[in-house]
Amino acid sequence: MSAVPRPVDPAQRAHDTIGRFYDAFARLDGATMQACYAADAQFDDEVFSLRGRDQVGGMWRMLCEATQAKGRADWRLEVRDITAVSAHWEAHYRFSASGRLVLNRIDAAFECDGDGLIRRHRDRFDFWGWSRQALGTPGLLLGWTPWFRNQVRAQAAGNLRKYLAAAPR
Repeated sequence: MSAVPRPVDPAQRAHDTIGRFYDAFARLDGATMQACYAADAQFDDEVFSLRGRDQVGGMWRMLCEATQAKGRADWRLEVRDITAVSAHWEAHYRFSASGRLVLNRIDAAFECDGDGLIRRHRDRFDFWGWSRQALGTPGLLLGWTPWFRNQVRAQAAGNLRKYLAAAPR
């Protein structure tokens, strides 16, 4: 008598994908993180607004590679409260552009497709708090302004364009 395979619950698939995503992030494995996204994925946070698995995955690969190159000893990821639609994570790292230590606390919201791949990912964090840590005095004095946030967003987008041009996947 053969066993009838039980259908996998879509919520369980999503939960498993999000767990796999953060396990890869803890190891700074950007390629595995990218594989957790659907082809039409969308990612938004206080700095990036990205469309498609290539852009989203490229951002994670770029950030992972920068951390491996300049701050692996300081890297630590703590994740809790993973569900099929959300998670809370805290990243301890050295910001590569300034060399400053950062503790960023992030609340993530997810929407996954029927295969459990991430279609929408929204990270929320205190930009001013992050900019004070990562950028020092300029972040303290200007991090609350839309102008400064737009400057950081433009620089990050430019860095990602250069990265993707040199290392597309």
